Amino acid sequence: MTGPTMKALVCVGPPNLVELREVRPPFAEQGDAIVRVEAVSVNRGELHRLMSSSHFGWQPGWDFAGVVVRAPGGTVPAGSRVCGLVVEGSWAEQLTVPTGQIARIPDNVSTEAAAALPVAGLTALRVLRLRGDLAGQSVLVHGAAGGVGRFAVQLARRAGAHVSAVVGSPERARGVQQLGAHEVVHGLQGLRRRYDLILESVGGSILCQSIDLLAPGGLMVCFGSSSQAETTLSIADFYSKQAIIRGFYLLYDIVREAPAADLEYLLKLSADGELVTDVAAVADWTDAASILSRLRARQIAGKAVLRTCPPSPRAPVGTDE
Repeated sequence: MTGPTMKALVCVGPPNLVELREVRPPFAEQGDAIVRVEAVSVNRGELHRLMSSSHFGWQPGWDFAGVVVRAPGGTVPAGSRVCGLVVEGSWAEQLTVPTGQIARIPDNVSTEAAAALPVAGLTALRVLRLRGDLAGQSVLVHGAAGGVGRFAVQLARRAGAHVSAVVGSPERARGVQQLGAHEVVHGLQGLRRRYDLILESVGGSILCQSIDLLAPGGLMVCFGSSSQAETTLSIADFYSKQAIIRGFYLLYDIVREAPAADLEYLLKLSADGELVTDVAAVADWTDAASILSRLRARQIAGKAVLRTCPPSPRAPVGTDE
């Protein structure tokens, strides 16, 4: 490879899934900021894609936190600490990103916490928003021990909902009730309440069982399928309840509505101590294979973060060069 290069994690398939390689640096288009990446988070959706042999050579990564190197028109001054998301390629030393997809990190929010926020936090916020005003509503959160689930529990409780949290095992339940869940259950058998909103990310038989838990006029939003199991359901189950099932995919939704304002809102909640970002594992990106293995084995309850370099000092920002 001739010309300038930088390091990035690239999909190489099993067993390690990723490998640090030299790649071409990003090209900034009009409206893009250039960011030096300091930390990234690992999402289950990225893991699923990395395990597919059809994605060899793919540069993964959605979330990031880092420092602005350059931004158009001084919209975000050089030296600003920011976090955001891109559709791919954040697991790299540097990236370009539309300025509508980043937000400045408050001084009292760590780089690691900020890196863990965008995809999981925005997914939780926007999925809950699909139901409208949640005051007095009942919300069921599947995968409540995961990244999206932990944010969803907090945001739903903050919005005035009754929140039931479903976790995959008793061990993964630790800390979920403290985040605001009224009840934490392992499995659906003991649930008697009917829910106005169900956040579904497991798929398979769990999705089918959840239909019975929908209240009349209820909404089920499917935003993942961690079981990777096929799902067969009868649409007739929705008729008598006049219930709705719909999908949600954040990387499409940010095209409909740029996420900067929502990111600023979530970061403010974090800075004010009203939203906890549970970073359960932090490692250097040279140890990415180990983190991915632990995530696959469901040994991480919360978010996993990879550091690409030591965090920069939190100094006053400068001006674009």
